[in-house]
Amino acid sequence: MEKESQADKLLKRELGLIPAMALVVGMVIGSGIFMKPGKVLLAAGDSTLGLAAWVIGGIITVTAGLTIAELGAQIPRTGGMYAYLDEVYGKFWAYLFGWVQTLIYGPATIGALGLYFSALLIPFLNIPTSYKMPLAILAVAFISGINCLGARCGGMIQSVATIAKLIPIACIAVFGLWQGNGQILNMSSGVSESAGMGAAILATLWAYDGWIAAGFVAGEMKNPAKLLPRAIILGLGIVIVAYLSVNVAVLHVLPAAEIAALGPLASGAAAGILFGDIGGKLISIGILVSIFGALNGYIMTNARVPYAMAVAGQLPGSRFLAKVHKEYGTPVGATLFQVCMAVLLMTLGDPDRLTDIAMFMIQIFYLLAFVAVFLLRKRQPAAERPYKVPLYPVVPAVAILGGLYIIGSTLLNNPQDTLYALSLTLLGVPVYWLMLRQKKGACGAKKSA
Repeated sequence: MEKESQADKLLKRELGLIPAMALVVGMVIGSGIFMKPGKVLLAAGDSTLGLAAWVIGGIITVTAGLTIAELGAQIPRTGGMYAYLDEVYGKFWAYLFGWVQTLIYGPATIGALGLYFSALLIPFLNIPTSYKMPLAILAVAFISGINCLGARCGGMIQSVATIAKLIPIACIAVFGLWQGNGQILNMSSGVSESAGMGAAILATLWAYDGWIAAGFVAGEMKNPAKLLPRAIILGLGIVIVAYLSVNVAVLHVLPAAEIAALGPLASGAAAGILFGDIGGKLISIGILVSIFGALNGYIMTNARVPYAMAVAGQLPGSRFLAKVHKEYGTPVGATLFQVCMAVLLMTLGDPDRLTDIAMFMIQIFYLLAFVAVFLLRKRQPAAERPYKVPLYPVVPAVAILGGLYIIGSTLLNNPQDTLYALSLTLLGVPVYWLMLRQKKGACGAKKSA
C-alpha cells in the first residue's frame, strides 16, 4: 500500500457520525426525487414495479456504498475514486476516470440539472416553453459565475439549499400520505410498451447518486471502522425512506398515468392539489431551491477535477484549464470549460437522456472499484483494514451484479447514446499517451539542458 502524502497526513480525524451521515443525505438528495418518479413509472410500466425499482436502486446503492467504504478506509487519501483506481489499477485507469468526469459525467449532470431547473421555472413564471434552453444556460452560467467569486459564496448557497430541500420532501410525504386516497399499487403508467426495469432502476440511481462522498472523508473520521458503514447505512436508509414516502404520497394524490404524463411537473402538481395554489407555489419554490442547490454543488465540485488534472499537465489546454482567479483563488479556467461542455450537452435537449449517459459511464468506474476490493484482499491479505465490508463476499458481489445489470440493460435499451459516450471515453486513451509522451519529452529536455 502506498504511503499517505504529506497533505493526507495533515487531515484531522474529527468527523463524527452525525456530520458524516448528514453528508450522505445532503449529497444524495437533490433533483432526482422530484424529477424521476414519472420517468421511473414510464419505464417500469406500472406503480408496483415502479416502487420496486426505487427499492432495488436503493439496495444496489447501499451495497455499492458499503463496498466503496472499505476502499475509503483502507486508502484514506484525498481524491476519492481517483485515488482508489490509481492505487489498485495504476495511473492510466485513474486518468480515464478523470477524463470521463471532465468530459461526460460532470457536464452531463450539470446540463441535466440546468434543464430540470428551467423546466420547472417556466410553468412557475408562466412563460413560453421556448425559453427552456436559454433559462437553463443562464442558470448554469449564473451559478458558475457565483462560484468564481470564491468558495464561500458557493458554500453559502449550498448551506441554504440543503435546509430548504428537506421542506418540500417532508410536506409532500406527510400530507400526501395523510390526505391522499388514490390507489397506490398495480396502477398502469398509461403506456402500451415500457422500457423495462433496467431503465427504471437506472433512473432511480440518478436520484441516489452522490453517496460516494462518504468514502471521500474516511481519512477524517474519528473511527472509520465503525462510523463509515453506520453513516452509509443510516444516511442511505433515511434517503430510501424519504424517496419511497414521496413516491407513495404522490401516487396517493395523482394517478400513475398522470404522474408519468406530467414527468418533472408531477411533484409540483401534487403539491398544488394538497396545499392549494399558494401552498403549491411555495412547495414549488422549495423544489426549485433544491435543484438550484444541487446544481451549485456539482458546479462547485466538478470543476476541481479538470483543474487538478490540468495542474498535473494531463489535459490538452492545461495552461488555460489550470488558471486561477488572482483575487478569489477559484479555478476560473476549468469552470468556464465546464460551462461550455455542459451547454454543448444541453443541446441534446432531454435531461433524462443526459442523466442516463452520466449514470452509465460512472457505473463502469464504480464496477472497477467494486472489483478492487477483491483484488486488494487477494494481493494484501494481511493488510490492516480499519473497516471491512460486511457479509464479504456477498455484499460486493451484489454491487457488482447490480452494476453489470445496469450497464448491460443500458447498452440494450439505449445503444446510440452509450456508444457515443464510450467513444468519447476511448478518445481519452490516445490523449493520455500523447500527454505522457509530451511530459517525458519535456523532462528529457530539462535534463539535457
